[in-house]
Amino acid sequence: QVQLVESGGGLVQAGGSLRLSCAASTRTLNKNAMGWFRQAPGKEREFVAAFSLSGGSTHYADSVKGRFTISRDNAKNTVDLQMNSLKPEDTAVYYCATRGDYYRDPRQIGAYSYWGQGTQVTVSS
Repeated sequence: QVQLVESGGGLVQAGGSLRLSCAASTRTLNKNAMGWFRQAPGKEREFVAAFSLSGGSTHYADSVKGRFTISRDNAKNTVDLQMNSLKPEDTAVYYCATRGDYYRDPRQIGAYSYWGQGTQVTVSS
């Protein structure tokens, strides 16, 4: 059973930055199979960022492209999400997840089998 733990959420003013981290319970987890999602109040959970199947590039939701960056930190065994130029509409609970079947589309929520508990990000205007 894979356990994922997110950290780094908080309250920030519009235009500010936050860095989220997702720690996995096992070092053998393929970090390329991990992605970030978010769920705002009253809305469905949506894709934010993930690595491509090759691991050589990344996918982003259009709403965060150019502002968010997903990366791996092998020393800390984490997958991070750097969020810059934050907007009030970025307010949500952010979740990291990992795919059970690596070759499923990284942008599809149904491809992910294991989820963290989420971390709240609130952006004030």
